[in-house]
Amino acid sequence: MKVLVIGGGAREHALCRSLSLDPDVTALHCAPGNAGIAEVAELHAVDQLDGAAVAALATELGAELVVVGPEAPLVAGVADAVRAVGIPVFGPSREAARLEGSKAFAKDVMAGAGVPTARSYVCTTPEEIDEALDAFGAPYVVKDDGLAAGKGVVVTEDVEQARAHALACDRVVIEEYLDGPEVSLFAITDGTTVLPLQPAQDFKRALDGDEGPNTGGMGAYSPLPWADPKLVEEVLETVLQPTVDELRRRGTPFSGLLYAGLAITSRGVRVIEFNARFGDPETQVVLARLKTPLAGVLLNSANGTLDDQAPLSWSDEAAVTVVVASHNYPDTPRTGDPIEGLDEIAEKDAPHAYVLHAGTKRGEGGAVLSAGGRVLSVTATGSDLAQARERAYAAVGRIRLDGSQHRTDIARKAAEA
Repeated sequence: MKVLVIGGGAREHALCRSLSLDPDVTALHCAPGNAGIAEVAELHAVDQLDGAAVAALATELGAELVVVGPEAPLVAGVADAVRAVGIPVFGPSREAARLEGSKAFAKDVMAGAGVPTARSYVCTTPEEIDEALDAFGAPYVVKDDGLAAGKGVVVTEDVEQARAHALACDRVVIEEYLDGPEVSLFAITDGTTVLPLQPAQDFKRALDGDEGPNTGGMGAYSPLPWADPKLVEEVLETVLQPTVDELRRRGTPFSGLLYAGLAITSRGVRVIEFNARFGDPETQVVLARLKTPLAGVLLNSANGTLDDQAPLSWSDEAAVTVVVASHNYPDTPRTGDPIEGLDEIAEKDAPHAYVLHAGTKRGEGGAVLSAGGRVLSVTATGSDLAQARERAYAAVGRIRLDGSQHRTDIARKAAEA
């Protein structure tokens, strides 16, 4: 099978790594990719938001499966353009991707499906914003209705900060705060059958102890030793399957990766948000534990044949990912700095630890340079979370990137429990 992956972050590197290890994949391409992905796939320049350009590239390459990684191309309708030329594509249509593209749409779908979530108001005027903030009180949860690359949500005790974020959005969802730990659960679906993956937990705040501003994610781990063993089954029955059924009922079937961000509250499981694609950095740890070859599962989703899929096989090992970010992230990051130590990790830490590239590019002379806010995802596996953590941080310690930052407490509490 010839596969084309769209995107250029650590999520896409994780996907490409898994696909490169699949014996059924005979050729692997990625557009636009990054310096790390280039080691496992052939790169191509393309505007990933241009559906016609992506479809033309897929046709030219003779791709038999296209995997759309990021949310922006999905919301822009890239999957529709690829489907229109007759190539199977893993990723929802533009209409179905509104589940991530509009928080208000997602709330409407959840209401129709009877999915448990936070009470909320959709606001478009300063008066509505003030009423909603007053109604819920602190801590305030304010979400930009549209896509914001993981940075559209503010959770704060400061009403003025909450109001300022709300006023900066054209349309905003203000909702009640959900207490309890958060869990990310992915499911692969063809619009009818829903196949849940293993749960993970990510770390959104920039600094240790969940301090500092929200980011796209600073690390993740799987499995969750503290979670109820029946969690996946419960979420499948109360959240994932009802949502997929509701979207199909509306005439906008969802095929691809449905990501449920969950809060395990004192009143039960509640949905914080849906995404329409693999999460970053959770994908890095979930795929590190998946033993079933990936391409066939994604193709079954694309072809509507997921009910033929054999049960997924999972490693008993744990996985931890630590994100190495550039200077000043999540504000405007500094880029163009050389990254050293990658060869040492490949030489001394493989196969238990490896580096997935996010914001990187090749400079003159072949040097790897930083090219974004989140630069690398250092991923490691181990017999348990403590060993996976130890291996991940040992590898992080070999990386030299001027001004870089990372959290030192990823999976610490879970490993010590």
